[in-house]
Amino acid sequence: MPWSHEFAGRLDEHTIDSALLRDNPLGDPAQRPLWVYVPPGYDEEPRRRYPSVYVIQGYTGHLAMWRNRSAYRQPFPETADALFASGDAPPCVVVYVDAWTAYGGSQFVDSPGTGKYHSYLCDEVVPFVDARYRTLDAAAHRGVSGKSSGGFGALITPMLRPDLFGGLASHAGDSLYEYAYLHEFALATRALRDHYEGSYEKFWADFRSRPAFTKEHDGTLVMVYGCAAAFSADADGTVRLPFDPVTGQLVPQAWQRWLDWDPVRMIPKYADALRGLKAIYLDAGKRDEWFLDLGHGAVRAELAKIGVTDVHHELFEGTHMAIDYRYPIGLRYLAERLAPAS
Repeated sequence: MPWSHEFAGRLDEHTIDSALLRDNPLGDPAQRPLWVYVPPGYDEEPRRRYPSVYVIQGYTGHLAMWRNRSAYRQPFPETADALFASGDAPPCVVVYVDAWTAYGGSQFVDSPGTGKYHSYLCDEVVPFVDARYRTLDAAAHRGVSGKSSGGFGALITPMLRPDLFGGLASHAGDSLYEYAYLHEFALATRALRDHYEGSYEKFWADFRSRPAFTKEHDGTLVMVYGCAAAFSADADGTVRLPFDPVTGQLVPQAWQRWLDWDPVRMIPKYADALRGLKAIYLDAGKRDEWFLDLGHGAVRAELAKIGVTDVHHELFEGTHMAIDYRYPIGLRYLAERLAPAS
């Protein structure tokens, strides 16, 4: 039905008061919503413990958007519930995490430009869930999943914290930055030139004075600035663009800081962590607008160079948009790989 869904499992809604997000540079709330789904049978089997999968969102995504209902499709919490209700995947606890910022997102990294969102996920959300739910608390039974910026977060989080995460599912996750981002820099430069005299300050003043995303260039300008705040902010929080906003020329030092966060380039540095993962799932549309099909291909190639070949890599017919039907597929893969041996 298009209006509602009766869960076979249970979706609990919490508010987590984050010490790490207090006094963040953007003044964003430190109290964040957190949803935790438990599968059918959880309450009837009080001794059983479950793998967990942490779900993170794409750029401009926030937690309440998981309830968005489009024609002929169900939101992901409902399709995830249907997956477990059908018995097609081993049961899991699924955790929906909010990492919204005033710039539209955090890229799930610690940054002086936005806040400590990576540490928030790893050092506050994970312990919060493990303390309240019957999870299997070893990394081998904990995964992370996301799309786009969330897919980027899913790629890097097990690299940085292999003590916590043993599997990942990345749906069109940001990667191979020369293809994913350089075109966006050119579009942003044109928009700043034509509408804001090369000034991001004038853009933000305009953007905040009217309904959001009512101009063609809004999405690009918001995303580029938000990613700069995540990847190339100074220690005092000053956001450094990786390009000159007037000419579009790259600023090599700032651009290199972005490249240091490219999962393709991170793989050699974090080879040991990646070799220890139990599950790596990658997919993307063959016509992805940010060329993340190529990005995931490059990720797979770099993984092979370090000896990681047990990777599910799939390209499907489609673009970057309306790929939510893929999420239960990645979730099923993680559930199968992270479940304890019978």
